[in-house]
Amino acid sequence: MARTNRRTFIKSISAASLALSSTFTSQSSTSNVTTNIILCMADDLGWGDTGFNGHPVIKTPHLDRMAQDGICFKRFYAAAPVCSPTRASCLTGRHPIRMEIYGANSGHIKDEEINLAEVLKSRGYRTGHFGKWHLGTLTTKVHDSNRGEPGNTEHYAPPWDHGFDACFSTEAKVPTWDPMITPEHGNWKTKPGEPFGTHYWTGPEQKAAENLKGDDSRIIMDRAIAFIRDSAKQKKPFFTVIWFHAPHSPVLAGEKYRTLYHDVDENKQHYYGCISALDEQIGRLRNELNDLNVAENTMIWFCSDNGPAGKGGGVHQEAGARQQGSTGSYRGRKGSLYEGGVRVPSLLVWPSRIKQKRTTDIPCVTSDYYPTILDILGIEMNNQPAPIDGISLKLLIDKTMKKRPRPIAFEFNNQMSLVDNRYKIYSNDGGKSFELYDLIEDPSESTNLRDEKPEQVKKMTKQIDVWRDSCRKSKNGEDYNN
Repeated sequence: MARTNRRTFIKSISAASLALSSTFTSQSSTSNVTTNIILCMADDLGWGDTGFNGHPVIKTPHLDRMAQDGICFKRFYAAAPVCSPTRASCLTGRHPIRMEIYGANSGHIKDEEINLAEVLKSRGYRTGHFGKWHLGTLTTKVHDSNRGEPGNTEHYAPPWDHGFDACFSTEAKVPTWDPMITPEHGNWKTKPGEPFGTHYWTGPEQKAAENLKGDDSRIIMDRAIAFIRDSAKQKKPFFTVIWFHAPHSPVLAGEKYRTLYHDVDENKQHYYGCISALDEQIGRLRNELNDLNVAENTMIWFCSDNGPAGKGGGVHQEAGARQQGSTGSYRGRKGSLYEGGVRVPSLLVWPSRIKQKRTTDIPCVTSDYYPTILDILGIEMNNQPAPIDGISLKLLIDKTMKKRPRPIAFEFNNQMSLVDNRYKIYSNDGGKSFELYDLIEDPSESTNLRDEKPEQVKKMTKQIDVWRDSCRKSKNGEDYNN
């Protein structure tokens, strides 16, 4: 069966199945169905790159306010130490290797996966994606970004084919200032001043052509706010995904934001400045929700897709200079399964349910978004590809979760790790040997306890072996047999 026909077939079956198998609890059918959901994500933002996590210089007053108004997650993980895989986990609740998204610019979100946009759209939500997609190509007609080529349909998987009503989406990175223009610094495919080669797409072969100059975070938020306003006007609940490009390379900030950091070097001015520009848009979003009288029953999640690039962790030649991200005290950076590569800043505000500032040390992960949102809304999915790697955090939000009921597993680029409430095993040789760390006593992973606690290593190794066997079955397509 051709892929386009298969997509139509699968999604028609999914729509019917969703209507039959998604049920609301009687208590939540009138209230929770109108809970609006916004998923915000920065790109390559380090755990230590915000004021609420202690950065001494970077100004993030609006994110800091979110931390004062909601839940601040001290042990929140991206499902992978690079961007594409983490994004897949946010929408599906599943580890990305199950759908063969192994790294950046790798694979695509598969037709058989059921994601949050599709589920919520079937329940009457308006759905919108704004910013970086990175889960497949967005055109088959022109050269675009990293993988878009004329006639290339192999990884064509745009958001409008995966449940999103409104889109303002790029396949991959763009400059964080004047996103359509190649910057002077760095080593890029195009020459400085020429078109960068990555477009914003709003639908099939439809490129955005207006309002594309200046701060990229503002450009994205302009579209997201217009979508939210329209949803509020129609009195419809909305699911809004806002995936910023900042502070991923190419890193640039406008003069307004650079002058906030006149005491540091130019590279830091750009890096710190584009984070403050992103932060400003978070404040703008929250103000808009208040003005529309929908803030009370809107949950906003914020996180980063992985740890910071640069200083050996970046992809481009400019990375060591412009990408000045901080992991706090954590070991490793982007691309690593040590804490610095996957432990990321994370917040949740939801005024109707979270009345005061809280922090939690319970481990959580981007794969938890999917089961949490469905649980809160009372949606029961009987036709969901299984297994789901995430867990519902509803009990954590309700203050009754004391610890995570099962560990979080990771696999990336010959590395693997397993994190529970206290301990972590880590391997960089494909699982032939493991290190052991006590993340409560030693969060910087400085002391390997493998020889002191062999039974703990043995126990966790068995757990990750079971998980890896499950993932092998997923990659063979066994999850879709039902």
